[in-house]
Amino acid sequence: MDVATRYYLSPLGWLMLNSENEFITGVSFVQKPAGESGVSVALEQCQHQLEAFFEGTLTEFSVPLNAQGTFFQRCVWKALQTIPFGTRLSYGKLAERIDNPKACRAVGGANNRNPIAILIPCHRVVGAHGELTGYAGGLERKQALLDHEQRVLAGAFTKMNY
Repeated sequence: MDVATRYYLSPLGWLMLNSENEFITGVSFVQKPAGESGVSVALEQCQHQLEAFFEGTLTEFSVPLNAQGTFFQRCVWKALQTIPFGTRLSYGKLAERIDNPKACRAVGGANNRNPIAILIPCHRVVGAHGELTGYAGGLERKQALLDHEQRVLAGAFTKMNY
């Protein structure tokens, strides 16, 4: 098993990228980098795709992912990946997408435990009335990601500078 870690300074701050074999297993915001370990083609691809995303030239990630969680969490994370770039979806609508309309709170919990930020776009999930609610990276980053995607879609994009 080849496990590797790399740090990437994004426009939103430091991201810790983790991989196992050819899969990305984690993308998370961190205060400052610690030690990197291993070499990984997946990490290289992930960083290049994140750079393109922040430059406004990539709207869909293709690096292979392997998010570890419960069956329910993985269902929610898979559904998150179907939310188109630049759009928002409520927790209730996401619960409906997984055929469990009464599971809004559980969907929120799974969303909160998403181990692969940005690539599994939990930032696109909002409250029932469109309000911003929890984001592990902080609401300012969530708003910045949503604004970034809107600017890219509108063609009014300049490189993201948070």
